Amino acid sequence: MSVRNVLIVDDSKTELMYLGEMLKKAGYAVSTAESADDARRSLEQTKPDLILMDVVMPGQNGFQFTRALSRDPRYADVPIIMCTSKNQETDRVWGLRQGAHDYITKPVNQAELLSKIKALG
Repeated sequence: MSVRNVLIVDDSKTELMYLGEMLKKAGYAVSTAESADDARRSLEQTKPDLILMDVVMPGQNGFQFTRALSRDPRYADVPIIMCTSKNQETDRVWGLRQGAHDYITKPVNQAELLSKIKALG
């Protein structure tokens, strides 16, 4: 599977802009959502090739939303990379148990993120 379209889910406009610009410069098409509810609406319109998921968000958090998506037959095949400031090993393990394919901590290292995306394809 080749990753072309990425959905970034993060409640921080700064992070959305930073990650969005980074990915656009690398040649990806990017859409953004500021919450799980926004992301759900976006998913109904277009199914992305990859989701970058923040953890700490109002309403449904990234762990809960990742679990829901990984159990939904419509989206179970969409890889999710958790992209969060939660940097404890227990957080990483929990994120992977919820269905995330990978886990990266903020501040995001561009080379590391692009490498993880490339590894999916």
